[in-house]
Amino acid sequence: MSTTGEIAAPLSGNTVEESTQLAASWRTFGRMATGVALLTSPLAFLFLYRVKGAPLGWSIAGTVALIAAFRGLVDITTRRFIPWPSLFGLSDARLAEEDITARRRWWFWRSRYKLAWFWSVILGICLLVTIIFGGSASGFLAGIPGAAVSAAPILLQYLAIGLVFVVINVGILFIPMVYPSLRQIQSLEPGDASLGVKIEDVRGQAEAKEDVRRIVALWQSGEAFEAAGGRRERGVLFHGAPGTGKTMLAKAIAGGFNCPFISAPGSGFAGAFMGVDVLVVQVLAWRARKLARKWGGRCIVFIDEIDAIGMRRASLGGGVGRVGTPSIHDHCFFGPGGALTESGDLVHETEEWRERVFRARAPERPPLYSARLQRLADRSHNMMMPGGMTGGGQAGLQQLLVVMDGIGRPRGMRKFLTNRVNTLLDALYFVPTTIGRARLRVPKAKPAPEQIYFIGACNVPLETLDPALIRPGRMGRHIWFRTPTAKDREDVFELYLGKVAHDPELDTERRRKELASTTAGYSPAMIEQVCSMALTLALHSGRARFGWSDLVEAMTTIESGSAIGWEYVPDEAKATAIHEAGHAVAGHVYLTHSVSTRLSIRRRGSSGGHHQMREKEDRFAEWRHERAAGLVWGLGAMAAERVFYGQTTTGVGGDVGMVSTQAALMVGAWAMMPQPPDFSARFPESEECRAAEKKVMDKFEVIGQSILAGGSGNFMNPDPINSILGNPFKRKAAAQLLGQAYMTAHLLIVHNREGTERVADTLLRHREMFGDEVVDVLETQRLQIPEVDLLDE
Repeated sequence: MSTTGEIAAPLSGNTVEESTQLAASWRTFGRMATGVALLTSPLAFLFLYRVKGAPLGWSIAGTVALIAAFRGLVDITTRRFIPWPSLFGLSDARLAEEDITARRRWWFWRSRYKLAWFWSVILGICLLVTIIFGGSASGFLAGIPGAAVSAAPILLQYLAIGLVFVVINVGILFIPMVYPSLRQIQSLEPGDASLGVKIEDVRGQAEAKEDVRRIVALWQSGEAFEAAGGRRERGVLFHGAPGTGKTMLAKAIAGGFNCPFISAPGSGFAGAFMGVDVLVVQVLAWRARKLARKWGGRCIVFIDEIDAIGMRRASLGGGVGRVGTPSIHDHCFFGPGGALTESGDLVHETEEWRERVFRARAPERPPLYSARLQRLADRSHNMMMPGGMTGGGQAGLQQLLVVMDGIGRPRGMRKFLTNRVNTLLDALYFVPTTIGRARLRVPKAKPAPEQIYFIGACNVPLETLDPALIRPGRMGRHIWFRTPTAKDREDVFELYLGKVAHDPELDTERRRKELASTTAGYSPAMIEQVCSMALTLALHSGRARFGWSDLVEAMTTIESGSAIGWEYVPDEAKATAIHEAGHAVAGHVYLTHSVSTRLSIRRRGSSGGHHQMREKEDRFAEWRHERAAGLVWGLGAMAAERVFYGQTTTGVGGDVGMVSTQAALMVGAWAMMPQPPDFSARFPESEECRAAEKKVMDKFEVIGQSILAGGSGNFMNPDPINSILGNPFKRKAAAQLLGQAYMTAHLLIVHNREGTERVADTLLRHREMFGDEVVDVLETQRLQIPEVDLLDE
């Protein structure tokens, strides 16, 4: 979204320049009206002080009140004919502050004049009745004070008793049920407090901000849009993984729109007692309409976690199953970092992986009611109507749909009065409908001018939400918030690094790209936390600015907890470095669509070391050879241990479980069967060629069977994976895939033994390497894919 205020409103022509000129004209007009009121104030003072004989103090107070009332009347009258300027997108803080003040003044005097008009009508009716029944106006007016004084004590006494009983009964019945839900509805009016969020603070979501810009343009030009035959959208739905900026962008819209903002969590509508959700929705709508009337007709309602109230009604009983093809992460997703192995030493950043990591890190929804109140509600449900008391929250959803459709309709009381008055006039017969051009009927009630815009946010698939909620006309506009890619994270770092003291080296393009590359799965909030923690580390050591090493320490601490003071036995440290170097070498050579971002043997949490890669570009699907390369990457550590030590450690257990799962999915879910080597050029005879291929594939099968994990254990979900491996044909194919992948990794390590050892030695010295440091070490080894004769025993 543009941050310079260039928000288009093509249908109404309400450009930023026109809005600025209109605001300036309003300011000039207001000053002129104030000047006129001040110039005539001496006349008002002389009238009160000299003519009416009021004391000096009361005369001054009355003069001030008259001046203010006159100005309020001028504002109320003129604003019925001249529109207010739209200040969305303007960067002039002075204009925004003047707009807030003008709106407050208008609201204050409008409510006072309406109240005065109401009591004037009541007094006029009483006066008219008195005159009709033989009284006099002067007698009626003179008798009002005496009657009021005599009846006041009794009326006040009964009124006080009635109010006390009403308050006590309502409080006992409704407060424990409704208060926990109502307190979560937070409203913020312009000028009360700053939302603290600007459009430019929302980073990494360029497409989402552009979509919001178009929606806001339609909201601004809604009247012209409807006059042209269009239908205005009432709401927009933000969907995406938790922590991607949905709430922040909603607050930025409210702050830029200069209108009241109401926020409510979806869980706040799930009442413990029947009917509470409906009441909460009605209170929310009432508050939104009230604030919209106060602030010029617009209000934004933001409902976070709207899936708590807006789930598909047909799916509430059994839920909606997973949609899409199987994924390796369905079975291999361990720890907060989403490692592919149980030992946590392999991490591969993809778009799907980021989505899962963000969802795994989402905070749980806190309980709305205390355990005691919830038990009381459950008992009352079972006692009064077992199993059918709450309605599953669907009443709240239905009420929300009704409210969204009812916004903009004529007010109920106005429609009621119009209907009754016109019906009475029609029933008199002799009152014509019109006399000439004059119409003797109350005009039809016009739609309410308030515009309530709903913004919903959820982190569940759209197909799980009720279609009635997300259809056009309600929340028909859907904006997807993606998890931050490396380019997005670079943009976020630019924002937060600019707020804290850091070394100039971190502002170079190379370092920024390294930071973005090594923070796989980070949300903007995590990046802000990293910058704050890095500054804390620097200040603790007596430095005024933090550098690259502080950022690295902060990142690893946030991801895996503080580093454990663990010293490896020298031989074990070397073996661990060989293990991780095997992963790094195999991944660098064969996973050409990915790049290494981290290599470590420093123990953090339950992980003794790890190798991390990320896709260079987000991919929707992968080819068979890329999945096969992932098997080689996973078995690179086992191959390195066998090449260097002639045996393996227990550290390869997680690798075995991961590659077994992936091989099973390849043959059982994705139809990626093993491809035998091509010996057609070496053996012209087809029989000899097939015999050679069979010989090699049998060898691969034998090797793969020795690697393939058996049983469910902690490695694999026993339902889909074991069912695949239980098929002899599929198991044979999976074993051939593993055998071929292992032989590829083994021969690669043998051919590049010295380079692998140099990578391990470098890792031993540094303990941890990040970003370009890892890539540079691997590139300098000039790793090569060997030419192998598979028939050579």
